[in-house]
Amino acid sequence: MYEELLARLREAIVNLDLDASKSLTKECLEKGIPPSEIVSKGISIAMEEVGKKFESSEYFLSELIVAGEIGKEITQMLKPYLKESEIRKKGKVVIGTVKGDLHDIGKNIFGMMLEAAGFEVIDLGTDVPAEAFVEAVKKNSPDIVGMSALLTVTMGEMENVINALKKAGLRDKVKVIVGGAPITEEFARKIGADAYGKDAVVGVEICKAWVEGKS
Repeated sequence: MYEELLARLREAIVNLDLDASKSLTKECLEKGIPPSEIVSKGISIAMEEVGKKFESSEYFLSELIVAGEIGKEITQMLKPYLKESEIRKKGKVVIGTVKGDLHDIGKNIFGMMLEAAGFEVIDLGTDVPAEAFVEAVKKNSPDIVGMSALLTVTMGEMENVINALKKAGLRDKVKVIVGGAPITEEFARKIGADAYGKDAVVGVEICKAWVEGKS
């Protein structure tokens, strides 16, 4: 019974049906399915499936945004039912769009998908100076720092952040992933980042591999 209900929930999320996703989440709770299982066996698996559809070009950016919003909304529904002990976060990620850049769609999708995958996300917003990233790392002790840039002229800020983390003695305490339209694998390597996420789906997979000790 549980499996069938969770399968229907996954299907509703993958089909981008918000109303069905919400009502099935409610039904799962009423039937006594533990909220942690609704997250791990429902939302997380569905988001992985959405990611695969995006990678195979069956889904596009708009579908990815909708799926992320659905994942976020039903996770919010579950929060009052989740005991702190049940919320075993995969890891903690500080994200932000670098100084001088106000674009945030890519960053927001990455953040939503990280949350749906079970990460705690500290979003610093846009136009974030290097010192704000450093302060956030000091305050939150994250596993990962994610930076985004859409403008070619702001790409250099990513290196400034990495240098500021080094200066503060924090660089070896976090993994750094960078992304955004003008960013390349070569650029990421050149500035000393640990990885380049060509899109939100790939970025989340990299973060999962890091915290699970696969890379």
